[in-house]
Amino acid sequence: MQEKPPSGKGEKSVVRRQPAQQRSRERLDRILEVAQQLIAEKGSEHVRMSEIAELAEISIGSLYQYFPDKRAIVRTLAGLYAAESRRCVREALEAVQNRAQLLDAFASLVDQYYEIVLDKPVMRDISSALRSDKELTSIEIAESKACGALLAAAIRRVTPGADSKRVNALAFLIWQMGEETMRLAVAHKRGEGALLVDAYKRMSLRAIEEA
Repeated sequence: MQEKPPSGKGEKSVVRRQPAQQRSRERLDRILEVAQQLIAEKGSEHVRMSEIAELAEISIGSLYQYFPDKRAIVRTLAGLYAAESRRCVREALEAVQNRAQLLDAFASLVDQYYEIVLDKPVMRDISSALRSDKELTSIEIAESKACGALLAAAIRRVTPGADSKRVNALAFLIWQMGEETMRLAVAHKRGEGALLVDAYKRMSLRAIEEA
């Protein structure tokens, strides 16, 4: 059972306190570092707020000053991963100038993302948590839309005559299917997962080429 914050019910799962001073920022970084470590070891559903506070060497009251509940921590970590992912996608796709470069860039992004998910168990757990909570699911959908928009822009750049609405829908679908594929792939043995990712990549590349 998840521990409840001492301050009543019904609060939105958001970061309460935005650190303005260096010491506070370092404390927040430490909380997130400890949370990632525990989530990677045990899974988010088995981590308790009291454990995070103990390992971060702060009081449980201080922890609740930053995060109203564990879900807010997961949400913050998801946002950080999403921002870094989007930065990588933007850098890769904004450099694309022709169809061959686009296909190569997309294939490389898929391979990189799969390796990152395999190397960071915490990302897999956070991804599962996002799917089990309607509020948190919105983060993933928003990220798929943002990255899909970057892909759509690249497709239109190399295929000026493509229908914009169709391309936008296709790019969003490709990106959201990618998230689902990664979840499915990491639930299988590595060889089987790699085949699933390769199948997704080939289908997506074909759709991009035909856009």
